[in-house]
Amino acid sequence: MSAVAIGFLQKYAPVVADQFITMNATQTQNALYGDVNLEALNWLERTWASYYIWMGNPVLATGLMSFMLHEIVYFGRAIPWLIIGAIPFFNQWKIQPDKVVTKAQIWKCTKVVLLTHFTCELPLIYAFHPICCYFGMATYEVPFSPIGIMAAQIAFFFVFEDMFHYWAHRALHYGPLYKNIHKLHHEFSAPIGLAAEYAHPLEVLILAQGTISGPFLYCLFRKDLHILTVYIWITLRLWQAVDAHSGYDFPWSLRHFIPFWAGADHHDYHHMAFNNCFSTSFRWWDFSLGTDSKYHAYKERMAKVKASQRAKWEKDEHEKITKEGLEAERLVLQGKISKPKTL
Repeated sequence: MSAVAIGFLQKYAPVVADQFITMNATQTQNALYGDVNLEALNWLERTWASYYIWMGNPVLATGLMSFMLHEIVYFGRAIPWLIIGAIPFFNQWKIQPDKVVTKAQIWKCTKVVLLTHFTCELPLIYAFHPICCYFGMATYEVPFSPIGIMAAQIAFFFVFEDMFHYWAHRALHYGPLYKNIHKLHHEFSAPIGLAAEYAHPLEVLILAQGTISGPFLYCLFRKDLHILTVYIWITLRLWQAVDAHSGYDFPWSLRHFIPFWAGADHHDYHHMAFNNCFSTSFRWWDFSLGTDSKYHAYKERMAKVKASQRAKWEKDEHEKITKEGLEAERLVLQGKISKPKTL
């Protein structure tokens, strides 16, 4: 940032100005790691410390790393699904093979996602470091948490986010919230990985709370959470979100090994049927509250169809489910449905 801009901020907003002032390497090392023997750390911990020393400002360092992590992980996971979508061989595992996403839709989706990332998420991600410090989360500090503690923390974050997402997602299907916020995301009745964050900025902010509130809630009770653990959690969460929107169900997909995992098979049905299957990672909220009964009835009917007739049956069934979903959406937009139906 230029000296003029820094001078202006120091005069009128000194607290903000402090977040942009950088120190030289010696000053940074003394300020952040003065009592730490860096040589006794492992390679990753030394590299972590070196990055913060090189940046010279922990707020800038955390903000830049957090934003780059989000972009690299999100697009790094979504782009391969676009490549898979262009290869006919993989159509045998496509859940809705008769629905084709056009290049125009992909380009529109990309623009909306990037716009949301840079105008909505970037300012919040930049403020991530001060918020972490406020809650007592370690950021630049080394060494990292033990692997066992990290695994337990991530498991808690998954469970918390799944609960938050289920109820927030159901709320977004309420008439006014759906019409003004969630409708954009449902433009895809057959979603693609890139569309995981194709959503209204308010929806992005609402559902993001489920991802980030778990770590902050954890910090209220324990002070052993490191931001590296949160980065691993966010990476796994982004993978889950993108994969759930991929539109493909492979024999090696996670749901075939973890029965209560939702995955693309579960979420794809939500985009078809509109008012079933609201969960994100796990199926237990939908199962417990009966909001996946249409999905289970569909699976039961499918199991009775002969393999030789399945392709045609699925095509007809998907058309029927999509039509019913569009009708359910129309009723919600008209304010005639206030909660999701089951059967």
